[in-house]
Amino acid sequence: MRRRNFLVGASAAVLAGCNRMADSEIGTGLLDAGEDWHRGAQRFLNPRDALAPEYPPHVISPFFRGNGSVNPTNGDYQAQAAAGFTDWRLEVRGLVDRPLSLTLDNIRRLPQRTQITRHDCVEGWSAIGQWTGPQLSVLLNAAGLRPEARYIVFRCADELSGAPYYESIDLIDAFHPQTIVAHQLNGAPLPIRNGAPLRMRIERQLGYKHAKYLTAIEAVTSFEKLAGGQGGYWEDRGYQWYAGI
Repeated sequence: MRRRNFLVGASAAVLAGCNRMADSEIGTGLLDAGEDWHRGAQRFLNPRDALAPEYPPHVISPFFRGNGSVNPTNGDYQAQAAAGFTDWRLEVRGLVDRPLSLTLDNIRRLPQRTQITRHDCVEGWSAIGQWTGPQLSVLLNAAGLRPEARYIVFRCADELSGAPYYESIDLIDAFHPQTIVAHQLNGAPLPIRNGAPLRMRIERQLGYKHAKYLTAIEAVTSFEKLAGGQGGYWEDRGYQWYAGI
């Protein structure tokens, strides 16, 4: 626990200065090199299928706070929420052989994984919760990834400062056994503040990678044509793309 707290605090301090460093060409090069080293070190120290710590039920946090978007008002989200998300669809698309459009009932009928894990926010807070949902690998295998797919992009219903939220991971994290599409928190449907009706859990990375209000899962070969080209909403604004802990 002490080591994870140190890493989260250190990451927050680094990210606070990212925008200033990125203003210079030298700074951009240093950030890119540092991220490559960070990702390489994490992957060396933690084998491909190494699990994030899981906890017993008695340590679940009594309240799991929301962060960032906590009640989207853009698009038809409010109407969907009022209707109990009965018309919500999750698309699996992009570089796949069999695009999918799944209802919440479809997702609940898939094989499920339940895990009690710790959520670490780059701002320095953490909470432990029990998450339930199908492994992302189940959806990707059903859709059939094409050989040229290298990354998985998560599209979301929420916006921050008028820009759509999105995130991405590589195939190693996409097929990790603890990477799930969660529809329950602590045995109940996800609260709106925590990303209802669907959110990602990327258990070996910091909280901003865990995309909420999930609408689509998209397989791509690069980030070149995605928003700012860095692979995520916060990454386009200076955060590291790989946020391993």
